[in-house]
Amino acid sequence: MITHPRVIISHANRGSGSDRVYFFDDSGELANLPAEWTDVVAADPFVVMSAGRSAFRTTDLLELADLIHGLRDDPDPERDHVKKITP
Repeated sequence: MITHPRVIISHANRGSGSDRVYFFDDSGELANLPAEWTDVVAADPFVVMSAGRSAFRTTDLLELADLIHGLRDDPDPERDHVKKITP
Protein backbone atom coordinates (compact mmCIF):
# COMPACT_ATOMS: atom_id res chain seq x y z
CA MET A 1 0.00 0.00 0.00
CA ILE A 2 1.22 3.47 -0.83
CA THR A 3 0.72 6.26 1.68
CA HIS A 4 0.78 9.58 -0.11
CA PRO A 5 2.93 12.32 1.39
CA ARG A 6 1.86 14.57 -1.48
CA VAL A 7 -1.34 16.47 -2.07
CA ILE A 8 -3.81 14.33 -3.97
CA ILE A 9 -5.24 16.14 -6.95
CA SER A 10 -8.11 13.82 -7.72
CA HIS A 11 -9.57 10.47 -6.80
CA ALA A 12 -11.91 9.42 -9.56
CA ASN A 13 -13.17 6.67 -11.80
CA ARG A 14 -12.65 7.94 -15.33
CA GLY A 15 -14.62 5.16 -16.99
CA SER A 16 -11.71 2.73 -16.82
CA GLY A 17 -13.52 0.51 -14.35
CA SER A 18 -11.23 1.33 -11.45
CA ASP A 19 -10.67 4.36 -9.27
CA ARG A 20 -7.42 6.24 -9.87
CA VAL A 21 -5.47 8.61 -7.64
CA TYR A 22 -3.87 11.55 -9.47
CA PHE A 23 -0.93 13.44 -7.98
CA PHE A 24 2.24 15.28 -8.96
CA ASP A 25 5.35 13.09 -8.75
CA ASP A 26 8.83 14.17 -7.62
CA SER A 27 9.62 15.67 -11.05
CA GLY A 28 6.39 17.68 -11.06
CA GLU A 29 4.66 15.47 -13.65
CA LEU A 30 1.04 14.46 -13.18
CA ALA A 31 0.96 10.75 -12.33
CA ASN A 32 -1.72 8.28 -11.30
CA LEU A 33 -2.08 4.94 -9.56
CA PRO A 34 -4.94 2.55 -8.89
CA ALA A 35 -6.68 3.83 -5.77
CA GLU A 36 -6.57 0.40 -4.15
CA TRP A 37 -2.76 0.63 -4.09
CA THR A 38 -3.01 3.61 -1.74
CA ASP A 39 -4.48 4.59 1.61
CA VAL A 40 -7.03 6.89 -0.08
CA VAL A 41 -9.82 4.31 -0.12
CA ALA A 42 -10.96 2.20 2.81
CA ALA A 43 -9.52 -1.29 3.07
CA ASP A 44 -11.53 -4.03 1.40
CA PRO A 45 -13.56 -5.77 4.16
CA PHE A 46 -12.69 -9.20 2.76
CA VAL A 47 -8.96 -8.44 2.87
CA VAL A 48 -9.27 -7.21 6.46
CA MET A 49 -11.29 -10.22 7.62
CA SER A 50 -9.10 -12.79 5.86
CA ALA A 51 -6.00 -11.26 7.51
CA GLY A 52 -3.71 -12.44 4.74
CA ARG A 53 -5.03 -16.01 4.68
CA SER A 54 -6.48 -15.65 1.19
CA ALA A 55 -4.55 -14.70 -1.92
CA PHE A 56 -7.67 -13.64 -3.83
CA ARG A 57 -10.70 -11.44 -3.17
CA THR A 58 -14.17 -12.75 -3.98
CA THR A 59 -14.79 -10.07 -6.62
CA ASP A 60 -11.49 -10.90 -8.33
CA LEU A 61 -12.36 -14.61 -8.44
CA LEU A 62 -15.80 -13.85 -9.89
CA GLU A 63 -14.20 -11.66 -12.56
CA LEU A 64 -11.74 -14.46 -13.38
CA ALA A 65 -14.62 -16.95 -13.64
CA ASP A 66 -16.41 -14.65 -16.10
CA LEU A 67 -13.23 -14.33 -18.16
CA ILE A 68 -12.75 -18.11 -18.29
CA HIS A 69 -16.41 -18.58 -19.20
CA GLY A 70 -16.01 -16.07 -22.04
CA LEU A 71 -12.92 -17.87 -23.34
CA ARG A 72 -14.69 -21.24 -23.29
CA ASP A 73 -17.62 -19.82 -25.26
CA ASP A 74 -15.30 -18.21 -27.83
CA PRO A 75 -16.62 -19.17 -31.28
CA ASP A 76 -13.12 -18.81 -32.81
CA PRO A 77 -12.80 -21.61 -35.42
CA GLU A 78 -9.00 -21.54 -35.10
CA ARG A 79 -9.32 -22.83 -31.56
CA ASP A 80 -10.54 -26.19 -32.95
CA HIS A 81 -7.16 -26.73 -34.61
CA VAL A 82 -5.24 -26.72 -31.35
CA LYS A 83 -4.43 -30.22 -30.16
CA LYS A 84 -4.49 -31.07 -26.49
CA ILE A 85 -1.29 -32.39 -24.98
CA THR A 86 -1.86 -35.23 -22.55
CA PRO A 87 0.70 -36.88 -20.29
